[in-house]
Amino acid sequence: MLVVGLGRFGIALAQQLVDQDKEVLAVDRHRSLVQKYADVFTHTLEADATDIEALRQLGAEEFDSAVVGVGTSIESSVLIAANLVDLGVSQVWAKAINPTHGKILTRIGCHHVIYPEHDAGVRAAHLVSGQMMDFIKFDDDFAIVKMRPPKELQGKTIDESQPRKRHQVNIVGVKSPGKDFVYAQPDTMIGPGDTIVVSGDVTQLEWFADHA
Repeated sequence: MLVVGLGRFGIALAQQLVDQDKEVLAVDRHRSLVQKYADVFTHTLEADATDIEALRQLGAEEFDSAVVGVGTSIESSVLIAANLVDLGVSQVWAKAINPTHGKILTRIGCHHVIYPEHDAGVRAAHLVSGQMMDFIKFDDDFAIVKMRPPKELQGKTIDESQPRKRHQVNIVGVKSPGKDFVYAQPDTMIGPGDTIVVSGDVTQLEWFADHA
């Protein structure tokens, strides 16, 4: 995986990839950052990725996936993404700081646009305002959440509580203290100390977490 830009986003992403045993080539134009992380990532190189020739020299076209983590300069971000697209990288991911930036990245052929600040804000809002322990949104209408079970479900099986019929949400799995995660079945009993994983429409999930 090629990661361009060692800001906070790029560093966190590259570190997670390394933790997943992925080989990472991290590129930044600042020598101090390249030297700082030389022993952390698989490979680090100092290069100006806005120059397509610099990308060719480091073999960018040989990568199937690349992430543009540059966010402080929209111009640099767009140039780097365009260079990677022109070099034929199959999957180019790029960080966008606002919708206009994202629109430009999409129009130049970037395959995936990421809004980390916006997405983190949306996720945090759901966590601090209700009973949710985690929140993952897949599109405008669908999400999966981890939460404590509402009182309505406690001490009952899923078949007895009927969350799909009553609240239009699906309980995917249950994690009881000291036990392994299990996929939910109609006869799965939900206790007050359990953690449940629930999927469904975002609005229904929000209501379920706050009112059920």
